[in-house]
Amino acid sequence: MSYTGPDFDPPPSRRFRRGPLTVALAALVPGALLGWAVYATVGGSGDDGGDASASAGTSASASSLPPSSPGTPSPGGSDEPDGSDGSDGKKPSTSPGATSPSASAPVGTGPLRGKVVVIDPGHNPGNFRHTAEINRQVDVGTHSKECDTTGTSTDDGFSEAQFTLDVAHRMRAFLEGQGATVKLTQDDDRPFGPCIDERARIGNEAEADAVVSIHADGSGTGNRGFHVILPGSVDSGAADTRAIVGPSRELGERIAGNFVRATGNGPSNYVGGGTGLVTRKDLGGLNLSTVPKVFVECGNMRDSKDAALLTSGAWRQKAAQGISEGIVSFLRG
Repeated sequence: MSYTGPDFDPPPSRRFRRGPLTVALAALVPGALLGWAVYATVGGSGDDGGDASASAGTSASASSLPPSSPGTPSPGGSDEPDGSDGSDGKKPSTSPGATSPSASAPVGTGPLRGKVVVIDPGHNPGNFRHTAEINRQVDVGTHSKECDTTGTSTDDGFSEAQFTLDVAHRMRAFLEGQGATVKLTQDDDRPFGPCIDERARIGNEAEADAVVSIHADGSGTGNRGFHVILPGSVDSGAADTRAIVGPSRELGERIAGNFVRATGNGPSNYVGGGTGLVTRKDLGGLNLSTVPKVFVECGNMRDSKDAALLTSGAWRQKAAQGISEGIVSFLRG
């Protein structure tokens, strides 16, 4: 997701020097990102080192980026969806008239039996065909924003919408295997949307034990790594996040730690001060939530090195596993 989308305003610019992260990460995410700190210190991949200045507001508007058809391999060599990456190689079935969130298949037994997880794949593959609808203003509690955007894409045209839906499917399979009831806010089963207010409402009405919104960023070249966005304390208008700030932070910390372990990739070098955690008060999808919820920006689609990972089915499987294991850890306590 580009920071210039409807659910993102550019965060304050900051500069920091990247270095050994062990102390900071151990303090901010107890035990969660320590593995990455050691990994980076001994020369792991995914970190170019040196100085990095935050330029999250420099990327092009998400809605101005070229769309690509869902389920179509990108010119850059994406291995989706031929089945060799662990997927079934099939494009999700569509039903243009569908308006309800996609529910999981009946669950069996497992440690998460009785738990409800809502996965929110950021953006809809059909959004670019419905610009008037997604540009309309909706109430997000504290102010108004556009319903949604098309999302971002890699330079070779692999779209954020494709990425998020693929990761969501992999997460659903993993979590259902743990016994959870899993619902998606959209499954390419509606023409566009849902809008950011409806995405929050779906999680609330499901009385979800955890909601995770999946995204990929659209920041500048050289900006790399993942970050997890946590809700700040907001009590204004229709937004009141005070009850979910604590549990959402725990959810985010557990996801961040497991994401590092599963993928071997480090925290963002351009937001979050190297912690992989960012707190925001301006996101309607978080501000309207009444259940624990976080956003996960899995990487930067506009950086060639991150893009190579995001377009890899094998890496997306690792990302899905890491996020899912964080959810399991959170729900099991």
